[in-house]
Amino acid sequence: MNILGLENVLGSSIKIAAILVVAFLATRLVKLFIVRFLRRFIKKSLHFGGVSTQIDKEREQTLTKVSVSVIRAVIWVIAILTILPELGINIAPLLAGLGVAGLALSFGARSLIQDYLSGLFILLEDHYRVGEQVDILGTKGKIKDFNLRRTIIESPDGVFHYIPNSQIKKTSNLSRKEKQASKQKKKTAKK
Repeated sequence: MNILGLENVLGSSIKIAAILVVAFLATRLVKLFIVRFLRRFIKKSLHFGGVSTQIDKEREQTLTKVSVSVIRAVIWVIAILTILPELGINIAPLLAGLGVAGLALSFGARSLIQDYLSGLFILLEDHYRVGEQVDILGTKGKIKDFNLRRTIIESPDGVFHYIPNSQIKKTSNLSRKEKQASKQKKKTAKK
């Protein structure tokens, strides 16, 4: 191997190492930023809803976990796509294939993606929590379970209703109405 080839290998190795270090540091910094941002966001939303509870801590953990994992995946995909040309791999066909596959997946999984995005916004905006009384799509009852994909409501007659989050356009949280009324009664009783 001649000196020029050795310099190319050494230069590529240094670039690859730098890309890996930057990607690692970026994931750490993003995680730190997201944790702080979500903590502030949830504290601001508590001014509306009341005091912090275990559910708020779980909400913060869920939001942090989802956000960090998505951003971490994006950072590492970009890092890998940046490293491949350094190894002599042409990424143009790979990018074209990923684009076509992504387009096909987005058409096929459109409603699933909408469910997850709607669930994320329901969680972020704290529309309702497990155990609260709600009215969703004309179905009144208690929230038995909630995840990013769907919401389960138990109606007073014991029937479980499974509602995909993308179908939820309007939510009435009956429990918070009761909490606000009891707070008002306590305030007027103190006066």
